[in-house]
Amino acid sequence: LSFGKVMPPMEGGVFYEHGHRMVATGVGILTVVLAFALWRIESRQWMRRLGWVALGLVVVQGLLGGLTVLMKLPVWTSAAHACVAQGFLMLVVFITLALSPGWNALRVTRDHGSSLPILTTITTVVIYLQLVLGAVMRHMNAGLVIPDFPLVFGGLVPSHFTPEVAVHYGHRVWAMVVVTLVTLTFISTLKTARDRRDFTRPAVFMVAVVILQAGLGAMIILTQRQIHVTTMHVVTGAILLGASLVLTVRAWRFLGAPSMVSSARPVRPSPLGETVR
Repeated sequence: LSFGKVMPPMEGGVFYEHGHRMVATGVGILTVVLAFALWRIESRQWMRRLGWVALGLVVVQGLLGGLTVLMKLPVWTSAAHACVAQGFLMLVVFITLALSPGWNALRVTRDHGSSLPILTTITTVVIYLQLVLGAVMRHMNAGLVIPDFPLVFGGLVPSHFTPEVAVHYGHRVWAMVVVTLVTLTFISTLKTARDRRDFTRPAVFMVAVVILQAGLGAMIILTQRQIHVTTMHVVTGAILLGASLVLTVRAWRFLGAPSMVSSARPVRPSPLGETVR
């Protein structure tokens, strides 16, 4: 309950905290519906299992949210709550893709030896790790522990290190890794599947979002963590992760692992959506 009530007076920040709980309840109910719908309707066993995994994740997420409140916002539960949320988002995005009409529209490109599946996987993992660093930094209240940008205490490396400074600095450095990998993914996508809009669209979108994300990150420092800027920074991070996962799934689905498809004979889709050699 919130202050012992189902619906407390919406005063101060209560609207946001209680609103977050109400939205979380809605997400939980929808996930229950999704899990049972997949169990009843979906013919693919692995998809039915993913529905139950999603339900398990949302239960864990709710428990972490409750512990975060009862334990007065410790860093480890708060950060874990944020990280599980991103994992849940990735799972729902994947389920959505697997249920989409284009899932069985298999059309392998000519470049069977493309490294795009591996590159997109690395990019997605790196983005997720950046969100983990961001969550830890946020819940350590270390967002302004380095007060200047683009320099760090007037230089390129912190003049001193504390746990807060180390996490904040790591978040900045890892951001450059994210930007680099998103750029490489974009270039590789254009080389591999220039004529495939289902590949180029998420790649272009990722570049636009990562530019916005970097700008918002800088603005957080320059505006002293203005709440709307900080919130949008978190939102765009999740959007970037989702877009990267979409491209990753499509790369593996339509290109496959280089070592697997390089020695295989060309494949073509059958009218029933099955792979025919």
